[in-house]
Amino acid sequence: MTYPIDIHTHRSPAIRGQAIESCLPDAFHPQSEGWYSAGIHPWHLHRYAWDTEAFRSSFEELLRHPQILAIGEAGLDKLIPTPLTLQMEVFRYQAILANAISKPLIIHVVKAADELLALRKELKPSVPWIIHGFRGKTTQAESYLRHGFYLSFGEKYNEETLRQVPIGNLFIETDESPATIHNLYERAARVRNISSNFLKESVLQNIRQAFFSR
Repeated sequence: MTYPIDIHTHRSPAIRGQAIESCLPDAFHPQSEGWYSAGIHPWHLHRYAWDTEAFRSSFEELLRHPQILAIGEAGLDKLIPTPLTLQMEVFRYQAILANAISKPLIIHVVKAADELLALRKELKPSVPWIIHGFRGKTTQAESYLRHGFYLSFGEKYNEETLRQVPIGNLFIETDESPATIHNLYERAARVRNISSNFLKESVLQNIRQAFFSR
């Protein structure tokens, strides 16, 4: 079995199984030996009748597919016109599902840290909550880490934050970047002043624990 070393991408990896491909519910077409996440992104809430019995039944069945390792992206984004109250309802629905089927939650969050932290306190999840594409400063990272979040870093980030995040809470991703995951590991390793192999092995241990131990 190939373990994914890229926990969030929007393109097919060069080696099948090397990455967790993020997709919307109606775009899930699994390939042999591939890994996926599926969820209702806040940018696309209008596409889904998420509160109907028919949608929920098919969505919940889809999420139990063995090649789907995580739910998401779910999220909160204050820069889009969709009401935040609606975004929070859909996020809560997906977070509860993630707990019910014991799969991690991949999170998109933009300028909604307080609301996200409030939801975590309310829901008390037993599965990992992973903020993807984290670009915040160390103070924001420390706040999330105190509440048990994992942080995933892509191509753009605050280098001091990457240096400070405990390696046990760290993931690496390509997201929509054209850079290879190996290049991103090498760059992150230089920022942290460690070897690329040590970083890969450490993050792989996090991946096994978060995605394959339940």
